Amino acid sequence: MALFVVLSVFSGLKVFSLSFSNEIDPDLKISSTLGKSFFISPTQEKQIKEIDGAVSYSKILEERVLFTFNEKQEVTYLKGVDAQFTKVNDIKKKLYNGDWIKPNTDQVVVGYGISEKFSMGLLDFNNSLEILVPKPGKGAIENPEEAFNKMVVIPVGIYAISEDLDSKYVFADLGLAQELLEYKTNQISGIEVKLKKGVDETAVSNKLKTIFNNKITIKNRAQLNESLYKMLNTENLAVYLIFTLVIIIALFNLIGALIMMILDKKGNLKTLLNLGTEIKDLRKIFLLQGTLLSVFGGIIGLTLGIAIVLLQQHYELVMITPTLAYPVVFSVENVLIVLATIVTLGFIASLIASSRVSKKLLD
Repeated sequence: MALFVVLSVFSGLKVFSLSFSNEIDPDLKISSTLGKSFFISPTQEKQIKEIDGAVSYSKILEERVLFTFNEKQEVTYLKGVDAQFTKVNDIKKKLYNGDWIKPNTDQVVVGYGISEKFSMGLLDFNNSLEILVPKPGKGAIENPEEAFNKMVVIPVGIYAISEDLDSKYVFADLGLAQELLEYKTNQISGIEVKLKKGVDETAVSNKLKTIFNNKITIKNRAQLNESLYKMLNTENLAVYLIFTLVIIIALFNLIGALIMMILDKKGNLKTLLNLGTEIKDLRKIFLLQGTLLSVFGGIIGLTLGIAIVLLQQHYELVMITPTLAYPVVFSVENVLIVLATIVTLGFIASLIASSRVSKKLLD
């Protein structure tokens, strides 16, 4: 019961932790293997639209830039997005205040963290938000004033997802970002793709690689948040191993109980031996008894664990905050893991205990 409840809690925490990054990450993200940006032709765009399994796609342009507002500065990512971005990403649902950017304007949407650092409101015409990007090119800088491309933008929306993400991006129109970075109209840094549910990710990735002649890198959600996934999976494994160790210690009680029973039934076992029963058959009696104890005990524990998890899921009995229930996820995978662990360890414990039945003991 304890093992199943804890695994369900960690599954819930995993889903809860990933929900923040999933709000802003696409199903697939394409980037160039040869540099910061790449060119996309109308033919390639048409081929992407024809891919079976891809719902929609959005062209993006990401670059670290300097933002200044009311004598305050912050270096973070400017993310230029096209009109299709909201079809690939549910970012609109995370708008804390204001509206989403309109195409071909100098509007931007900032994160709650950035607006807080700048003490910035929306549509503030007294103080301007300015973006500065070093001009591309070679040679020495003679006039510092001419070393940067500058642009004044208007914040029209604030999004709120998580503490880290709220300070990571400032969203702007793709054309504005291309103009600021002196990129061509068909020059982008990436493409974000939304897939149909249940579609084969690998098949879509292979088609995309063919379209771009294998000059692109494609990452799914897990690969985009590789370190986070690794950390959560390691935590899950560590908790499983710790509780498995607790179960192993608890199974010493089973071994002890079976050995006491062997000693208690020593006379009966001797009679069976004299009647012609072999030692291996006598051992099977206690092996079966110990395994059945483990299996039935495991089923009872699992039933109680499932009941606790389902009650928490539906009625939110345990709360972290007044509005946030402790996250748990019922998973058939966890049921099978717990059942397999209990049966395997119970069988091994019973095997160890039943091995005490020997001719020497009965003599």
